[in-house]
Amino acid sequence: MSDFVKVEINDHVASVSLNRPDKYNSLSLEMFKAIIEAGEAIIKNKSIRAVVLSGEGKGFCAGLDFASFAEMGSGKSLDDIELFRREEGNPANRAQYVGYIWKRVPVPVIAAIHGVAYGGGLQIALAADIRLAKPDAKFSVMEIKWGLIPDMSGSQTLRDLIGLDVAKELTYTGRVIDAVEADRIGLITRVSQDPVAEANQLAREIASKNPDAIVAGKKLFESTWHGESQKGLELEETLQKTLIGSTNQLESVMANFENRPPDFQDRR
Repeated sequence: MSDFVKVEINDHVASVSLNRPDKYNSLSLEMFKAIIEAGEAIIKNKSIRAVVLSGEGKGFCAGLDFASFAEMGSGKSLDDIELFRREEGNPANRAQYVGYIWKRVPVPVIAAIHGVAYGGGLQIALAADIRLAKPDAKFSVMEIKWGLIPDMSGSQTLRDLIGLDVAKELTYTGRVIDAVEADRIGLITRVSQDPVAEANQLAREIASKNPDAIVAGKKLFESTWHGESQKGLELEETLQKTLIGSTNQLESVMANFENRPPDFQDRR
């Protein structure tokens, strides 16, 4: 694993820290690779039941590193730029996948935000299932500053959280908002005095539940939130049938009846 992203796994919880603190964890090409590598490793590790995503140093992530941005204006063909490359079968290019991969992680991802979450950094946080932020945290859809639009999966994550008019206003202006406003408009889940500690506590609580049901719950909502009612109801039934009578589901029942902590197997 790259030094640009730190991953520690304890009690089925993966703590993922963006680790370029001298640059406010800004996104260089190396950072893109490291974040995607960390996400892919978590996807494959079936012992992981929840993820806490945070940033080292003074901020969560300040967005795109200027050196990476400058490559796009260097006369190089856009088709040759690494960030625009798309792996076969992946709906996202590499720039988009640095955010979108957290939606693909099958277990809940909790972003603990402090300092700044600007541009690409905000889009990474938006792809988490839950966002906790310090009161003095700052947020911006900052791409307009560089004459651009959100391009790291923001179109697919902003729509899940805020109204279309608000998304447009933030995208058109790039204005910086604080955690209080972010909470009010639904950009974050809630304000927290210590988001890392609260995120870890929440992750441990999630990890104590049936991991198969948690994975099914995330898949259900990610697949149906914007879909047709019939397809959503059918998937709800299909997923529930995979849980009823399964080993971990029965363990949930027995642990409740016997008033003891459950002992779950790793997710399937």
